[in-house]
Amino acid sequence: MLASISHLLPQNIRFMLSELPPNVQASVEEIRVRESRPLEISWADRYAFISERGEMVTQEALAYKPSRQDCMTLLETLTNHSLYTFEEELRRGYITVSGGHRVGLAGRTILDQGQVKQIRDVSSFNIRIAREIQGVGQGILPYLIDQNMGNIHHTLIISPPQQGKTTLIRDLARLISRGEWGARNSTLIGKKVGIVDERSELAACVKGVPKFDLGPRTDVLDGCPKAEGMMMMIRSLSPEVLIVDEIGRSEDADAIHEAIHTGIRVLATAHGASYEDVRRRPVLRELIGTGVFTKYVILQRRKGASASFRILDHEGKPMGDG
Repeated sequence: MLASISHLLPQNIRFMLSELPPNVQASVEEIRVRESRPLEISWADRYAFISERGEMVTQEALAYKPSRQDCMTLLETLTNHSLYTFEEELRRGYITVSGGHRVGLAGRTILDQGQVKQIRDVSSFNIRIAREIQGVGQGILPYLIDQNMGNIHHTLIISPPQQGKTTLIRDLARLISRGEWGARNSTLIGKKVGIVDERSELAACVKGVPKFDLGPRTDVLDGCPKAEGMMMMIRSLSPEVLIVDEIGRSEDADAIHEAIHTGIRVLATAHGASYEDVRRRPVLRELIGTGVFTKYVILQRRKGASASFRILDHEGKPMGDG
């Protein structure tokens, strides 16, 4: 998967990473480029520093430390040599590049009336590699079917970062859109799916066209704020299933309520370590407390393995796992 983002990297760093063992190259999840600090990769719950010769090392002193020029070159490439046109991305602290890969940024913030206006002197980059893994939703989707309504349950997927929730809902969108329900005796057909892809990670759109396979009956609003995008979908695209990633704001909750009142099924994700964890967050506590979601999927990675899952019912009681 390194090949999909190697063109973004300064030539010297590209060479170092090309020297990694093939199995590591195939499973790298994050590349951390920090000015004057060790070059670092992470994969399968492991991490290593990278030496100038492309060796994986544990000692900081042996690691290559990216220079100011490395960081400037990387930022220039990410912004297509035009920082001005990426002002909004720099304000939010990340840039999404073709392929759905997201690059987190850190550095000196510029404030305007107490709000972050921009990040300048960018000195840290976290390159998160997006992956399309078809089939990861097949074991989960049968639990989410609401046969009485001929659709899916309103579902919240809960997961800490980097446990595969975005990969999962991408595959669920594909399966639902195609009607590949994976359940015995199911007479359900494919559904119209609407995705609000605020961070351009789910669909990896290029000029509005998804590059990931999301199924034949899926529409995507790319780079659109979640709440506004959900309302636009409701008004104009008549989805049967509405999918949004990483909800948590009050306006997200308002839009979800509106979607449900119009008969649309909602599939959403939220950051959290557990069902109990997300209930402590005011907005999610309100959604859960009012019974909006009737199914919950909790993702948690096993050490060195793919994510496991637990299915909870509307009361938070276990129904199954895998």
